[in-house]
Amino acid sequence: MDRNSSLVAGGLPDQRQLLSSRAVFTPAYAIIPGSVLRDIVSSALPEWRDTRLWVLARPLSGFAETFSQYYMEVSPGGGSEDPEPDPHAQSAIFVTAGTMTITTNGVQHRMVKGSFAFIPAGQVWQIINPSAEICRFQWIRKKFEPAGKLGTPPAIFTHEDKAAGVSMCDEPPLWGSVRFIDPSDLRYDMHINIVWFEGGATIPFMETHVMEHGIYILEGKAVYRLNSDWVEVEAGDFLWLRAFCPQALYAGGPDGLRYLLYKDVNRHMKLL
Repeated sequence: MDRNSSLVAGGLPDQRQLLSSRAVFTPAYAIIPGSVLRDIVSSALPEWRDTRLWVLARPLSGFAETFSQYYMEVSPGGGSEDPEPDPHAQSAIFVTAGTMTITTNGVQHRMVKGSFAFIPAGQVWQIINPSAEICRFQWIRKKFEPAGKLGTPPAIFTHEDKAAGVSMCDEPPLWGSVRFIDPSDLRYDMHINIVWFEGGATIPFMETHVMEHGIYILEGKAVYRLNSDWVEVEAGDFLWLRAFCPQALYAGGPDGLRYLLYKDVNRHMKLL
């Protein structure tokens, strides 16, 4: 489900609605509810046609500094022949609604809901929505950090139904992940997973680690513990977590919880 698709299509809320919201920005984390992604805060990009986007995360000194993340909406016939202006940027794309094609090295890849693509830095690619419906996807960008003789990692084109799945506990399986990038392949300096929970399952401890996170809620709802706060999130919301922000959750609702997770991995820490 892409609950946010119904929210971004309209204009501003009615003047009679209350101003209160779950949106929050703190020194340790930020929450951007899907309900605030309105026309008035959308943007456009050079070299893209019939496309709008919402910036969910960007490198910000003193907060999260490794990545940017966009919520993209491409109308029928829209797309770009030159989508990425930075030759050092690598891209991860996850489709949440509709159909599009990505062409790279002369090969055209059809992308549907649940499709994932990793495009290495410096690789030429094009993207288009050939269908009659709007296509929506998450686009994560990160400057590639070379690591000695390992070289540049190859592109990945797959679907969540074909990616490796891992259960995070024994029987019964209550919590697990779908891993689009092999965790043992050190050529990659980021991981993108879909994390899932059965209803009522938890992250059973307060994770506290150096990895920055971008978390886009795909399905369900949860109560998150972030730093010292309890916050509610639901499908269409985005969470932006700074390094070392303590985190845990309880999954709520009858249908469980699924979210797309970014984290930075596999590299030395930069010394100032």
